Formats: sequence, structure tokens, C-alpha cells
Amino acid sequence: MTRHLTTAIVFCLLVPSLGRAQVRPARPLPPPPTLAVRGFGDIGGFSFAAQHSFETILGSRSGPLFGGGAEVVLPQGIFVGMHVSRFQRSGERVFIFEDQTFDLGIDTTVRITPIEVTGGYRFPVGRRVRPYVGGGIGWHRYQETSEFADDDENVDETHRGYHLLGGAEVRVARWFGVGGEIHWATVPDALGQDGNGASAAFGETNLGGAGFRVKFVVGR
Repeated sequence: MTRHLTTAIVFCLLVPSLGRAQVRPARPLPPPPTLAVRGFGDIGGFSFAAQHSFETILGSRSGPLFGGGAEVVLPQGIFVGMHVSRFQRSGERVFIFEDQTFDLGIDTTVRITPIEVTGGYRFPVGRRVRPYVGGGIGWHRYQETSEFADDDENVDETHRGYHLLGGAEVRVARWFGVGGEIHWATVPDALGQDGNGASAAFGETNLGGAGFRVKFVVGR
């Protein structure tokens, strides 16, 4: 009788302890991913498809490109952004006759300002490194101004183009990242309208090309 009573008392004392040991507080769930709005600036270089035209007027088919923009990243990794950049170099007006180029000694400045809208996807590879790809549409303003030229002789036109890009971003800090990006664009039928110009002489009409830029991102 005493033994059974002792067993019952021990059992009553252990049951609450076992119940408390089995009920563990649940870990808090991580916060769900949210929409991110980011701004960025970039610097790089661009090489034009109209090789002979730019080499004849500017002395080179490539040059530096500066820009910046903003983008919205959805929790699923899809992003939409807008980017504005500027290319500017100075050269000399030329006259081409029977495949011969004559320098006219008139200073000329070429400015190209693309405004591009891009949609793409960021791959969830890691926490610090995010590769991405994208593409979209752009409007490329082409300006060519010369000394002593009338407004009718200068060029100020805007042409529609299309582009593809790909790169990777490395998170240096929570609100700052650095990335590298390859960019390709096509802007058909943007050059060669002037029958006496270099583009018409070389049969080059595409204002697009390819380039590389380094991005500095502020935001998540």
C-alpha cells in the first residue's frame, strides 16, 4: 500500500514537469520580403556599332558614359527601373567625296542621351551576390552641334531603341551595393539621314552598340 502511494505521488510530481518540457515557445517567423525602392549612379564606357562614322568625326568609336536612375524590386525578384545616361565627345566636321575624307576644321560636339525603361529578374543565388538579367525600350536623343552652324545645320533628333543587359550586384552594406553590368542596345535607322555625312558614306545607320558600366546602388 505504501509503495503504491509513493509511486502515485512521484508520478503526479513528474507529469507537470514533462508537460512543461514538451511545450516549447515557437520561434518568431522571419519578416516577409517587402518591396524595395533603390537609386543608383553608374560610370562606364560604350562602343558604338557605327564604327567608321564615330572614328571619322570623333577619332574613336568609344568613350565614357555617365548615368543614374531608380528601380523598384518586387519580393519575387522581378524589377522595373528607369535609367538616364549621357555620352559626349568633341571632334571635327568632315566632308566625304569619292571615299576620301576631308577635314573641314570646324569643331563639332556629339551628345547622346538615352532614357531607358528596363524590366528584369534578380536570381536568388546568395545573400550578398545577386546576378540579374533584363531588357526593355529606350529613347535616344542624338545632338550634333558645330561652330558657325545654323540651327538647320545642327542635328537634334530622338530615336527609339531596344536593349538587353546582365550583371551582378554585391551587397557591401545593408543599404549599399556595387555592381558590374554589360549593356547592349540597338537603335535602327537613327543615322545616315544626311547624304553628305559620314554615316551615309559608310552605310551605317544604327546608333546602338555595347558597353560596360559599374553601378553604385543605394537601397535594399
